[in-house]
Amino acid sequence: MLMATMPPWYLYLIRTADNALYTGITTDVARRYRQHQTGKGAKALRGKGELTLAFAAQVGDRSLALRIEYRIKQLTKRQKERLVTEREAFEALLSSLQTPVLKND
Repeated sequence: MLMATMPPWYLYLIRTADNALYTGITTDVARRYRQHQTGKGAKALRGKGELTLAFAAQVGDRSLALRIEYRIKQLTKRQKERLVTEREAFEALLSSLQTPVLKND
């Protein structure tokens, strides 16, 4: 029996008209961006004016996508802007979350 392959997950940042950055995850960035633009996405983006896709990157499975989304939402605006402008900063953050945590039993 063949197992269905799971689609890859992506992390994205959307810039609002007031220059705020919204962070989300999805398996289809184009679809999710359209949903946000038409008011069918996150409530946080409704009524925020013109939206632009500032950043998107494939991050792997859903578990990793959720972890990196959580971590990015904890960053300051300045740190988020750095992720948008410096790919190396995003890669370093992603790498730090991919490293397994060893537990002492």
